[in-house]
Amino acid sequence: MGRQLVASVKKEFPKAEVGAVGTNSLAASNMLKAGADYAATGENAVIVGCRRADVIIGPVGIAIADSMHGEITPVMAAAVGQSEAWKLLIPMNQCRNVIVGVKNVSMSSMLEAVIEQLKEYAKGDAC
Repeated sequence: MGRQLVASVKKEFPKAEVGAVGTNSLAASNMLKAGADYAATGENAVIVGCRRADVIIGPVGIAIADSMHGEITPVMAAAVGQSEAWKLLIPMNQCRNVIVGVKNVSMSSMLEAVIEQLKEYAKGDAC
């Protein structure tokens, strides 16, 4: 998902600086290949990235401790949740975290929705 997300954001906003924080080196590498300006991995990278970001985009699991098969530590989830960045959390019903009322939709549909929200943010129309 990270690779598709970075590619979509860079396509729509080519001048935007996109930093990728992967839960592992393979994820970070894939996001770099998709056009991220820089990438990092690990708990401290998440903490620093959340402190510096204007917008955080990722699966809802990034804000839930021990989600994503245990890759998200409590400190990482807190950093996301406490960040003052605008957060676009993509509903992913997996790993025992189910968002009730959210229907299963394609990844491309979710990415289109992310881009539309980013356009609202860029115009200053977001709350």
